[in-house]
Amino acid sequence: MNLKIKCLKERLKSLNMEGMIVSNPINIRYLTNINAEGVLLITRKENIYITDSRYIENVQKTITIDDEIIVTDIKDVSEYDYENFFTYCENVGFEEKYVTYYKYREYMHKYKINNLVETEDIIEKQRAIKDEIEIESIKKACELTDKCFEHLLKFIKKGMTEKEIAFEIEKYFKENGADGLAFPTIVASGINSSMPHAEPTDKKIESGDIITLDFGCIVDGYCSDMTRTIFVDFIQEYVKKVYDLVLKNQLQTLKEMKEGANTKILFKMVESDFKINDYTLIHALGHSVGMEVHENIIIGSKSENILKANMILTNEPGIYIPGKFGVRIEDTVLITKFGCINLTKSEKNYIVI
Repeated sequence: MNLKIKCLKERLKSLNMEGMIVSNPINIRYLTNINAEGVLLITRKENIYITDSRYIENVQKTITIDDEIIVTDIKDVSEYDYENFFTYCENVGFEEKYVTYYKYREYMHKYKINNLVETEDIIEKQRAIKDEIEIESIKKACELTDKCFEHLLKFIKKGMTEKEIAFEIEKYFKENGADGLAFPTIVASGINSSMPHAEPTDKKIESGDIITLDFGCIVDGYCSDMTRTIFVDFIQEYVKKVYDLVLKNQLQTLKEMKEGANTKILFKMVESDFKINDYTLIHALGHSVGMEVHENIIIGSKSENILKANMILTNEPGIYIPGKFGVRIEDTVLITKFGCINLTKSEKNYIVI
């Protein structure tokens, strides 16, 4: 039996839903390992994956008998079949954050559904708690990210451009077994580091530069995310004070991240310390990580979540002074009952190249 689908069905039942149409490819892959175009129907009697002839063979090779999924070619599905998939299902769930209004109307008409109901991220919430296989994949991605950073410390030289460094990161990941980048790499040097989401430019690395490196990879479909701020030749004293403040809060947050911790309180703790020192925490303190680098849990001021064991999140305080410089330090963290395990282990004290 597919345990993820079983868990989903139990959650649907608790919400008084008899079925669900799953169309987000990431959620489909999470539930079934299928990585092909199509739609997954969770019905009262059976689970059906509707795809087309281009993907039938691939899908059938992916699923097992234990998945209990019927694979159907869309060409073989009649109008009568569509009308009967959700027979006796009063409430059928759909992914309201993914499905367009056009697709919503199509589902209502095609499947003759009495009541198509918003599921409020039911699958995304299930994805927040990782199983052993998922945790192992993320650990591998984080280990590769640490190795990439070690490589970068030897690779980066004055005169190189931000774009050249970003290209080297992508090249390293591809040559060392990653599926690809978890997100567009950030390489921001000098005044560019004052922009949290700066894109790599043709700016050359110079003596005295601060360099923010925010990067991650995908291994077995799961992401890593790490940021380190390093220095070229020397560190200005006024920069050290900011770096020390960010690092202090990053380490303190690591101590507080455990099962039962309140995400809003974690954010407020860092925000308050920054304010005391006349700085502002302008972005979230962290976010959950998994098949997507930004999943549905945010450590911020506008959301409140209670951390649970086997959640994986980032811890990334940052301070940015417009037109001057910025400092961000970020790790990917596994939550446990009594604390957390830091999955990205690269050095965080001053690094001067």
